[in-house]
Amino acid sequence: MAPSKKVDPAALRASLLAVSPWLDDPSLPKPPRAELASAVRLSARTLEQTAPGSSVEVRVPPFVAVQCIVGPRHTRGTPPNVVETDARTWLLLATGRLEFDAASATLTVSGGRAGEIAHWLPLLRL
Repeated sequence: MAPSKKVDPAALRASLLAVSPWLDDPSLPKPPRAELASAVRLSARTLEQTAPGSSVEVRVPPFVAVQCIVGPRHTRGTPPNVVETDARTWLLLATGRLEFDAASATLTVSGGRAGEIAHWLPLLRL
């Protein structure tokens, strides 16, 4: 996997602020796909850069999948440590509006090390 371009903190903040009203009030219309994709991708890539490694895969379909956390590298098939969720849940976690343990209803967590991403969240409190 090619390394991702370094995430600009200002771009991350701007993309999260753009979707912030929807995160605070889910009854508002969903943000445009491009805004949502930008916020999800930049925040996941920030996690990838903050907690480099290849032992846990974080998936937010259909927008992004990143590997993070130092440990055994996985290269083929389904990784043993996976966290998967929807875009809104991911953004709530990334901005500190939702705690990892409280998100169990909307997270799929598999593998003994997957929960380690909780240590790295939130990425940016707004």
